[in-house]
Amino acid sequence: QVQLVESGGGSVQVGGSLTLSCVASGSILSSDCMGWFREAPGKEREGVAVIDRDGATSYADSVEGRFTISKDNAKNTLYLHMNNLEPEDSGMYYCAADSGTTRWIFLHGAGVSTWGQGTQVTVSS
Repeated sequence: QVQLVESGGGSVQVGGSLTLSCVASGSILSSDCMGWFREAPGKEREGVAVIDRDGATSYADSVEGRFTISKDNAKNTLYLHMNNLEPEDSGMYYCAADSGTTRWIFLHGAGVSTWGQGTQVTVSS
């Protein structure tokens, strides 16, 4: 089973940018979908962005146009480029992977099998 380790979180001002990275212990080609979720205090974990084996992507409405998900198969690394950050983007961001699923199902968190430990993002005004 793939193990995932996130990095790149931190504190940033409103309007700033951050790039999160997620390094997989095994080949990310083994996963049909990989993506990012976030969880803010008092809120449920929500799907942010997903990329499938073919490179097709989907995003939550709240981040569409501001966030970009990408992957480097050779480096077994998933990225989340976040621009124009807002305070509502603050939270713990988790990398995730799964097989045998679709982007829509994955983004809604159904049956995601592999999670990273999370990296904190704080956006202040």
